[in-house]
Amino acid sequence: MTALDHQKKRVVIKVGSSSLTSRHGEISRRKLEKLADEIAMLKDEGHEIVFVSSGAVAAGYRKLGCIERPTSLPEKQAAASIGQGLLIEAYSEIFLSHGYVASQILITRSDFSDENRYNNVRNTLNVLLERGIIPIVNENDTVTVDRLKFGDNDTLSAKVAGLVEADQLIILSDIDGLYDSDPRKNEEAKLLEKVYEITPEIEEGAGGSGSSVGTGGMKSKIDAVKIAMASGISTFLGKATITNILGDAVNGDARGTYFEVTNETINLNQKKQWIAFHSGPEGELVINQHVKMSIADHKHSIYSSDIDQVNGQFEKGAVIRILDHEGERIGLGVVNYSNEDLEMMRENVGMNDKRQEVVHFDDLVCELELSLPVGV
Repeated sequence: MTALDHQKKRVVIKVGSSSLTSRHGEISRRKLEKLADEIAMLKDEGHEIVFVSSGAVAAGYRKLGCIERPTSLPEKQAAASIGQGLLIEAYSEIFLSHGYVASQILITRSDFSDENRYNNVRNTLNVLLERGIIPIVNENDTVTVDRLKFGDNDTLSAKVAGLVEADQLIILSDIDGLYDSDPRKNEEAKLLEKVYEITPEIEEGAGGSGSSVGTGGMKSKIDAVKIAMASGISTFLGKATITNILGDAVNGDARGTYFEVTNETINLNQKKQWIAFHSGPEGELVINQHVKMSIADHKHSIYSSDIDQVNGQFEKGAVIRILDHEGERIGLGVVNYSNEDLEMMRENVGMNDKRQEVVHFDDLVCELELSLPVGV
């Protein structure tokens, strides 16, 4: 491997709506060209790029005849159906001018919650990247209802970064990084250039959305960073309008905030990423108090004798949530038995043997270990 090859990265880039549209809510050709040109430069250097682009609703609602961004779900979905076509058409044209082909991938949370579909999305993205294509990913707002939404494209980008095992996640918006206090209220607020841990103070300081155009504020970006870091992926947060922000971000020279992964950072494998961030829990197990801490500390599997209560209906292989007696969420795991089999174990003393492994520690993700909610 040459020195140049060693420097090549797989990068997921997320850009917010306010960085893609004019102040009137229309697509800004100038903004699109600026970002697409910088992505093309990264491609020229040999990097693999996945582009998570917001802006479908913002780009389409004027064409729908709305004066302001719609608030009802049907109008949002109708606007997205128009805007998504406008976005991909513009991107394809600009990237082709640089000699690159763009593809469109529209997904919903349910595509990730099903493990087979999750793997299919990953395989598709890997083929596209290996062939030099630029996948442009967005949530399928046209058909997605609120309960199946990722919430915002910050979260989506972090999950996509884990999916493709990216080297870096770059989140661009109208904010030039994470500050020690709100720069809109405190003129002496300082930009944090390097962050190695998301502390409670950082989370407490994260506010709401900074733009009426988009849906993600600093809180959603911090949540996305936590998911990326748990997956072993460093993240950069910066301002989209800065010249050559993408090239500088990849090279470590950009103005903004770098969230660095360290040796102490939890690095989940693909299986545990799916369990933690994508699966939909189908039932619950309430476990003994003495088992609770040992799960995080000693990679402790859950056995039939550890279970005090079984809630819900599920089959073998389902993802279930693990709780303590106070209802505190401990984590998620893939269960080796159906709820009916587990009830029989609890009722039949002969079967309630510690050797009956209900959830293996390789299929268990603990919230105490990650310090962030899982299965949301």
